[in-house]
Amino acid sequence: MTLGVAATARFGADVLERLADRFDVAFLLTRPDAPKGRGRTLAPPPAKETAERLGSPVLQPERPGAEVELPAETIVVAAYGLLIPESQLERALWLNVHPSLLPRWRGAAPVERAIMAGDEETGVTIHRTVKELDAGPIAAQRAFAVGEDAGAVYARAAEVAVELLGEALPEPEFRPQPEEGVTYAAKIGPEDRELDLSDPGDALRRIRALSPHIGARAELHGRRVTVWRATIEGGTLVPIEVQPEGRRRMSYDEFRRGLR
Repeated sequence: MTLGVAATARFGADVLERLADRFDVAFLLTRPDAPKGRGRTLAPPPAKETAERLGSPVLQPERPGAEVELPAETIVVAAYGLLIPESQLERALWLNVHPSLLPRWRGAAPVERAIMAGDEETGVTIHRTVKELDAGPIAAQRAFAVGEDAGAVYARAAEVAVELLGEALPEPEFRPQPEEGVTYAAKIGPEDRELDLSDPGDALRRIRALSPHIGARAELHGRRVTVWRATIEGGTLVPIEVQPEGRRRMSYDEFRRGLR
């Protein structure tokens, strides 16, 4: 079966690579290259790097408007990041890979919000893409336990997503989403990254939710650092891996030795 894939972020790149093992990927629809890093050099999105390595054609319109030709009857969306206009939704079957148990955590940051909220279980939902945000009818859904951090959850979600697509395609059957239990996962903002060290439980959840891709922030020993890993001992948050501003990641012990 031939599929198109719309993906931009690392999660979408992972889904794309796994799909290419099971399906013929006709093209990748992704966002344009964007400035990255301190030098603000143009860099390709992770999904484009994966597509080029796989030899899949890449389309990078500013917006996927009606003028963009997408030669596939089914298009899988995974962390694409742009609105799909109705003119395109009418031309093909668009299936969105959403890493949560919809209708819980519709929106931009479902994995991060699930971990911050202390959810013990999350999952993947495959649903038809519609105009309303993550509200389309469900083709397949599977739950799994929340992993150690967001990186582990995204990796498991990509694996489960491709398994579900393999079961649902080529003729998915849909059921409406429940009307009860809708929650929204707002995009992660600067305030979400700040740790309250007086609340170790909340701080640890934030660290897990924002690792290894965003990073939670705190002031330790008078220095601003990103905290990548931590634990709780005796009711106190104990950092394990940190990154001082302008420096590489290092163990907390190494950071403290440097202070001397």
